[in-house]
Amino acid sequence: MTLIHRGRPPTSSREILQDAAFELFLENSYPKTTVDQIAQRAGVSRATFFNYFPTKSDVFWVELDEALELLAKTLQQGSTERHASDGLQELRTSLLEVASQMGADRVPFALTQGELLGSTSDLQASALGRFGAMATLMTEFLESHNMPLAAARAAAYACLAASVSAAREWAEAGTSRQGLQAYMIAAIDPVVKGFRANAD
Repeated sequence: MTLIHRGRPPTSSREILQDAAFELFLENSYPKTTVDQIAQRAGVSRATFFNYFPTKSDVFWVELDEALELLAKTLQQGSTERHASDGLQELRTSLLEVASQMGADRVPFALTQGELLGSTSDLQASALGRFGAMATLMTEFLESHNMPLAAARAAAYACLAASVSAAREWAEAGTSRQGLQAYMIAAIDPVVKGFRANAD
């Protein structure tokens, strides 16, 4: 059994399942690959697969799920000062901290190979809930820093759009890519600058 490794060896059962799934998606296409086949390739039971992934499409987003968990933790560890402008700066710091964990070898497979899998609609559907969760997390954080809800929601979605844009540029950079943080700085700083200027 030979599994795909995207720049680093898998370190958990979840990553082993993800690599097995990607290998099968490339061999058979996404629609023709079953959960049973993924579990068999990874050497685990079907039940084990569902312990890690509610659906087949969730295997695409291991890295994004980890990033969301880290973002929640870093926001919780932020300062206790409650001003809108400070909240935006803390949000920027937290987003960049998460991005710093994503080196050039950690681009999610879905961003580089998604079109080859014949699964664009499933990718979009499985990502949508995660993006919504990220926007909600950022909105609530900015609200806790006394930013009005409408402004907090607008800033959160603007930061989300900047993050998605940075991730796309990162993925498309190919062999010359740097870590995600460099792309995130370029995308997020104009957003934060604009909203902070409006809050001051």
